[in-house]
Amino acid sequence: MNISIELFVLVISVLIFISLLVGKMGSRFGVPTLLLFLLIGVLFGSDGVGLEFDSPKIAQAVGVVALNIILFSGGMDTRMSEIKPIAVQGFILATIGVMLTALITGVFIYWLTNNFFNAVTFSLLESLLLASVMSSTDSASVFSILRSRNLALRENLRPLLEFESGSNDPMAYMLTIVLIQLIKSPEIDTWAAVFMFFKQLILGGLAGFLLGKYVFVRIINKINLENDALYSVLLFTLMLFLFGFTSFIDGNGYLAVYIGGLFVGNSRFVHKRSSLKFFDGMTWLVQIVMFLTLGLLVNPSELLPIAGVGILVGLFMIFVSRPITVFACLLPFRKMTVRAKSYVSWVGLRGAVPIIFATYPWVAEITHAKTIFNIVFFITIISLLVQGTSVSIMAKWLKVSEDAPPKRKLKKFDVEIADEIKSYMSEITIKEEYLANGSRLMDLRVPDNTLIVMVKRDDQYFVPRGNTELFVGDSILVITDDEEALEITHKVMKGETDKKDKADKLSKQS
Repeated sequence: MNISIELFVLVISVLIFISLLVGKMGSRFGVPTLLLFLLIGVLFGSDGVGLEFDSPKIAQAVGVVALNIILFSGGMDTRMSEIKPIAVQGFILATIGVMLTALITGVFIYWLTNNFFNAVTFSLLESLLLASVMSSTDSASVFSILRSRNLALRENLRPLLEFESGSNDPMAYMLTIVLIQLIKSPEIDTWAAVFMFFKQLILGGLAGFLLGKYVFVRIINKINLENDALYSVLLFTLMLFLFGFTSFIDGNGYLAVYIGGLFVGNSRFVHKRSSLKFFDGMTWLVQIVMFLTLGLLVNPSELLPIAGVGILVGLFMIFVSRPITVFACLLPFRKMTVRAKSYVSWVGLRGAVPIIFATYPWVAEITHAKTIFNIVFFITIISLLVQGTSVSIMAKWLKVSEDAPPKRKLKKFDVEIADEIKSYMSEITIKEEYLANGSRLMDLRVPDNTLIVMVKRDDQYFVPRGNTELFVGDSILVITDDEEALEITHKVMKGETDKKDKADKLSKQS
């Protein structure tokens, strides 16, 4: 069906808007928003509302761009100081872990389809291909779910899970490409495939490290653009160049993008905060578009014949292959508790990435490619339903989490401080009891290392002085270099207890 560009834009805008509303409602009930985006795509597809979309090439292109943004943004948001303690564990899980998962799951799929499901029968290479497509944990799902939950995980579990999910996609991609070539050309030299495998890994890692750490940051700091908004566009362009250049020299572009984002995000460059916000918004946008696109590509009627295989393989990956892989890979790390290893096993989420990789056999016209795609889609839904909805519950059940302090977001002051500056900000609305000792700024009883840097009165903003008179309803922006001092400031001004002595003590310590 041919539709005008105007109608296409209208449909896309409506789908994104619906996704945002449904995602907001779903988060209240602990349902992964990414699953809802996926189901909306299915609902509006050919078997639902009737939107016709059957192009795996377009879906693949959308997925490639989206995955670049997700990986680059995830890398930028990851602190190097958090990665160092778990770098070895994460690397082992992202390499050996992926291969081991693919091997165990592939053998199971071959045994299952050749003995119990005559309607769906795979050769050994096809079974390994299906397993390889699903062998990586999905970075989009892991980043989204972990960062949307207000959980403080013990034993460096959060950086480990994010590092694994961000760095294991390249390994799954390479396994998928190698197996596609082996299926299409059985006579291919095995050593040539192994050489290509390691070549992609090494070149991808080097490109991401060298360009991200030594080239991109210098370009951003020295280019001196007149329009500040263009710095985010520049960084986006550099990300695309990194992926394209690395792929051109036969390296792994996904690995390069993640490592590049990691080193860029841990460097100082101009307009860093606005760039991070730009990529955060872009990440959510491309996740919605990607999941909607992949959902539109699926026909629910085609899922029924493979439901049995999909359920059994999905449950096998959750309860057998993933735990075996994790415990085997983390066996040398004896300081890591069994509870922590069990939680890592559980957060082996499958999401958009396996579905994107499943389009590669389809585009390559591999036998049973559409069946592979449908099985991967079905397993993704199972993973998001079973694992995605229970991330918080399992963390509490395994006792690997603690309640994170609530985040104070500034609503009236659009002000942020660079990460390098160890300061804390909060906003306080002046009430009558706060002015009990006087209405001037100097009369407020706050620790000496706490500053009131701005006042909002009605629609006016101004910098106060010591003799500035405050009124009920004014909002003040408070900044301090100590989180405890910030808490004391809140309590003193609320008049909960007399914290003057403690405030004085705190100011002397500072």
